[in-house]
Amino acid sequence: MGATSGIGLHLAEQFAARGWMVGAAGRNTDVLDQLARRFPGQIMTRRIDIIRSDAAVEMIELIREMGGMDVYFHVAGIGFENPELSTKEEIAVTETNAVGFTRMIVAAFRWFRDDNSGHGHIAAITSVAGTNGIGRISSYSATKCFQQCYLRALEQICRIEKLKIRFSDIRPGWVRTPLLDDDQNYPMIMQLPYAIPRIIRAVERKRRVAVIDWRWNLTVGLWRLIPNWLWVRIPVRISSIASRGDMRRNAREAVEDQDGIKLG
Repeated sequence: MGATSGIGLHLAEQFAARGWMVGAAGRNTDVLDQLARRFPGQIMTRRIDIIRSDAAVEMIELIREMGGMDVYFHVAGIGFENPELSTKEEIAVTETNAVGFTRMIVAAFRWFRDDNSGHGHIAAITSVAGTNGIGRISSYSATKCFQQCYLRALEQICRIEKLKIRFSDIRPGWVRTPLLDDDQNYPMIMQLPYAIPRIIRAVERKRRVAVIDWRWNLTVGLWRLIPNWLWVRIPVRISSIASRGDMRRNAREAVEDQDGIKLG
């Protein structure tokens, strides 16, 4: 879910290349059509907007067309650096990352429980930002924390009801995707060809929690040690203005990604 840009698009391509049957869903029909043409018989597509009330119904129809589902992978999400707290942007992030996330995860969970004998695997891209509230990305960090907590709650249900549904919470640091501004630098940023294989490895190994990558794993470990009274006094920086050289490099890398740079 969220297979029409950035991480989701590259994951769909790579899973198909590895021989998986992929159900790719998202809002951009042009990209979905291109995926279907590039991987005939390997990728089935459906336009789904997770903030619409009928999104879960559309997903179940796609699952039936595919003949079933072993893994539900939720990648759809948005975020803004919004220190001014624009209400429109804060609500948009919350609707997508909290309400839309819940709608689709619940639909996948119910399908595994009721239609797949209680077996399945739910994976989701959350973020290292969910470790703590970050002022410049308030709604984003809060909704990513929500996602992580929600997956833990569903895992508790599975333990109590003895369901065999596995969960993978994939928490990347910054990855250069269309979600980020090209004219900004981000700390410890990763390019897609670096991040995608690590995400796939975590899903295939059914890792419960996977922080991408080791640098971010150390960073969030330190974040957890900071008491709240001190955390709220730290001016956490999200990005900085890129130099002209950085901007040219970012633009070149974006074009390379769009042209199908080899991953892995």
